[in-house]
Amino acid sequence: MIKLIGILVVAVGFALRFNTLLVVMAAGIVTGLVAGMSFNEIMGLFGKYFVENRYMTLPVVLMLPVIGLLERHGLRERAEALIRRAQAATAGRVLLLYTAVRQVSIAFGVNIGGHAGMVRPLVAPMAEAAAHARHGELPDETVQVIRAHAAAAENVGNFFGEDTVFAVGAVLLIQGVLAAQGVKASLWMLSLWGIPTAVAAFGVMWWRVRVLDWRIAREVAAQPPREDAR
Repeated sequence: MIKLIGILVVAVGFALRFNTLLVVMAAGIVTGLVAGMSFNEIMGLFGKYFVENRYMTLPVVLMLPVIGLLERHGLRERAEALIRRAQAATAGRVLLLYTAVRQVSIAFGVNIGGHAGMVRPLVAPMAEAAAHARHGELPDETVQVIRAHAAAAENVGNFFGEDTVFAVGAVLLIQGVLAAQGVKASLWMLSLWGIPTAVAAFGVMWWRVRVLDWRIAREVAAQPPREDAR
């Protein structure tokens, strides 16, 4: 059981809101040391698996400077200006629309999202702009809640949407895990039964964004008046 201490490290690190990458690396190092591996062996495995899976990490690494360049030239400002023109837009409606688009696109094998490529530069600013246009100045805590829901919209749309198409790695992973336990399941069956789960997840997201809009209105109304407005 002591070899599962890495799970405890992850739980404590996330609870204390430490850097995610450092927490995961610390959990791997602690687990390796408890298992009897030397520090050099652990670092060697980190390097080995990074090189073997570089095709998954390089797109993210290469995307960051591109997004940074676009943001420097006004990407966020343009997204905010665009959403302010939609009078019916709310933060919740923006996020729900993105969740739907994300689920449908990934179901057809088209990956158009991502936290670095869509949520931070576009989705979160548009949701914030919609809330700002409707309610005025937002408390800092409310802004952070909107950003958290934007990240959740990406996760719900991506994770549950990709389980409905057999051509992605997630369904193949599920099939492999079931096969290892002696359960035979076809890719078609797994994809089919992924649809009710995706619909249920979208329903939960619909309720969450409705609550988000109510919460934004309540928190804005509860904030004290600004000095310059008196």
